[in-house]
Amino acid sequence: MGIIHNQIRQLIAQKPTTKFCPQKTAFRVLLYNCLCFLPATSKGSGKSKEQKHKQTLPSPNGATPAQQPPSAAWVGENCSCRFFSLVPASFSSQGFLEVKMEQENVEEEVNLQQKKKHKGKHDKPKPWDEDPNIDRWKIDKFDPSWNPDGLLEISSFSTIFPRYREKYLQEAWPKVKSALKEYGIAAELNLVEGSMTVSTTRKTRDPYIIIKARDLIKLLSRSVPAPQAIKILDDEMQCDIIKIGSLVRNKERFVKRRQRLVGPNSSTLKALEILTSCYILVQGNTVAAMGAFKGLKQVRRIVEDCIENKMHPVYHIKILMMKKELEKDPTLKNENWDRFLPKFKKKNVQTKKVKSKEKKPYTPFPPPQQPSKIDQELESGEYFLSEKKKLAKKWQEKQEKQAQKTAENKRKREESFVPPKEPVKQDSRESENDKEDVAVLTMSLKQKAKEFGKQKSFQNINAEEYIAAPAGKQPLKKKKKSKHT
Repeated sequence: MGIIHNQIRQLIAQKPTTKFCPQKTAFRVLLYNCLCFLPATSKGSGKSKEQKHKQTLPSPNGATPAQQPPSAAWVGENCSCRFFSLVPASFSSQGFLEVKMEQENVEEEVNLQQKKKHKGKHDKPKPWDEDPNIDRWKIDKFDPSWNPDGLLEISSFSTIFPRYREKYLQEAWPKVKSALKEYGIAAELNLVEGSMTVSTTRKTRDPYIIIKARDLIKLLSRSVPAPQAIKILDDEMQCDIIKIGSLVRNKERFVKRRQRLVGPNSSTLKALEILTSCYILVQGNTVAAMGAFKGLKQVRRIVEDCIENKMHPVYHIKILMMKKELEKDPTLKNENWDRFLPKFKKKNVQTKKVKSKEKKPYTPFPPPQQPSKIDQELESGEYFLSEKKKLAKKWQEKQEKQAQKTAENKRKREESFVPPKEPVKQDSRESENDKEDVAVLTMSLKQKAKEFGKQKSFQNINAEEYIAAPAGKQPLKKKKKSKHT
């Protein structure tokens, strides 16, 4: 409304022309009367708005109330509405409508100006909006002069660590403490409670460094080495601890999928570290990752897909390698890469085997009635026993089962104490028996050789030796070869 008032006041304060214009004069009078009907409330001063208008606003003739003669048309001092006698008789309804339309147009323009003003209040041109050389993602290094007085309150964070990390943390704690001291952060290691605590001091200047110190103790508790964990204090380094223990219920399945993420000789993990530019450590039920925000986002998706059995890490590695190659081409910078990336479908879907129910041959007769509990008791004779005897029989059966179970457990326990079978050494008696067997075998072989020689000699008999020769001729006898030749 203040803008409307100013515009109306400027219109009223215009100097009158030499020629009398009834429409303009009537318009000024009408607007002034509209101002007079507005509520007269003001803060700070005791004077009302009407009194202020009396002092500031000029008359339609151009003179202020102080300069106006008593014979003028200023009747509004003792009147609540301040009507003037300057409204001419020639002022018609047509002129009033024109005035009203002009007033509505002025109000619309003012409303539009107000809306624009409030909507784009902070939309001012900045020098880095159009400069391509400025990196908008770069985090400026903190300058201690930005916060010379330090922090008002002390902030602290603490975390617990497993018992197997106690010895390592005790050895590496001096390095951690000295690294945090440079930023004005106090660190405390409590071995009794098994906790690490970091807190701000009077020397702390960077208000965000306490969040970095909190991430540092979290990484140390998740088995990240101290030299690697201290890198989180840099502004460009971020971390993410992914909880994977609750993603799979079956423990054996969880161990297999976690090993799938690591790969043989940690080859899969090393490939992921190179492609995402992040440090990754799989420990227990968590995966700790350190790097830039872009790489951490990729690591989280790969880990969750692997543990939930959505996609094998090898396929993710192939996709990341393709993206690395596509990043080198500047022509594909603003294009969609989905057509270049490989699409993998899950083939080894484990489906439940449908149990084939063999249909029995159809019989029109209903199945025989099954014996009831009373019928079974009648067959065994328990029905006629008393309650005492029934209880005694149950107790005896229970004792027999218990005895069998204890005997079986005892046998299993004693199996671990049974010594293994040792290799038996051969006795001297057995060796003598073996010698006798060898002697018998040699004798039998010699005898067989003699028999074989006799058979051969019978086969080589010459018939001419046994035919009678003529009288003059006698068979020549073979000369015996002397042994000493």
